[in-house]
Amino acid sequence: MYVIVAPIQIKDGHKEEFIKAMLENAQGAVRDEPGCLRFDVIQDGGDANRIWLYEVYRDEAAFQAHMQTPHFAKLRGIIADWRDDGPTGAGRGSHNIWPPDEEWK
Repeated sequence: MYVIVAPIQIKDGHKEEFIKAMLENAQGAVRDEPGCLRFDVIQDGGDANRIWLYEVYRDEAAFQAHMQTPHFAKLRGIIADWRDDGPTGAGRGSHNIWPPDEEWK
């Protein structure tokens, strides 16, 4: 499995529209991408303008395919000005340890 954990800092006044756009992307990924197994959008407990993404893909190729989808392109085009952490943020790809890959559904 290929896992992305990404913190995103949202500029004041843009949280609601950012979340709406991000949910559209997350739902599109889970619904339309066979290689996307999970896409969680999480509200930080200590900072109302920090969102965490937790994404699980079958492999890195599935994640690269996600970044070529229409819903991701749309998201990237509209959220850039709403972020406080730059266009790439601090997310990074990682590899799963537990649960074992074969236990993912």
